[in-house]
Amino acid sequence: MAGHEFFEPADRKRPVADPTASEPLAAEESRHACDPAFRHGVVVGFDGSTSSERALAYAIGMARRSGSGLIIVHVANRLPTTVWAGCEPPVFVDVPDHRTEVLGLELACADYLAEVPWILVERGGDICHELEEVGREYAADAIVVGSTHGLVGRLFGSVAGRLAKRAQRPVVVIP
Repeated sequence: MAGHEFFEPADRKRPVADPTASEPLAAEESRHACDPAFRHGVVVGFDGSTSSERALAYAIGMARRSGSGLIIVHVANRLPTTVWAGCEPPVFVDVPDHRTEVLGLELACADYLAEVPWILVERGGDICHELEEVGREYAADAIVVGSTHGLVGRLFGSVAGRLAKRAQRPVVVIP
């Protein structure tokens, strides 16, 4: 295999720290334990689009030059489901996304990933929040994303723009 892959299901349940425990921080640290090879690595958002492929290529170069690992993040889809009868606000439903498995197989066969250690992390939810969360968990040196073009980006704001405003670490936007 060209790299390392660890799948994390989008509907995973996160353990809650025991309020009666004598050391609540120990439970918090174990929740975010990650492979030391990927601490201070480069996080890249990847969905298989042309823009994300360019971001991945740039992130591979960053990781290789800095001698760090690459954390490839795929955020599974969440579809808005509106209840029309009562005019209630939209509810977001997690849709099973088998695209991560396909992306993982494609990445495992990719020769260009042979030069850096990498992992694939699947998350579900808001893309900006999840990329920043993974960056925090791995104490990433940077988050790399591709730019968004099109109507959706104009209406709701691009992922790159929203991420750059809220991130606690450098964000590199690849056109």
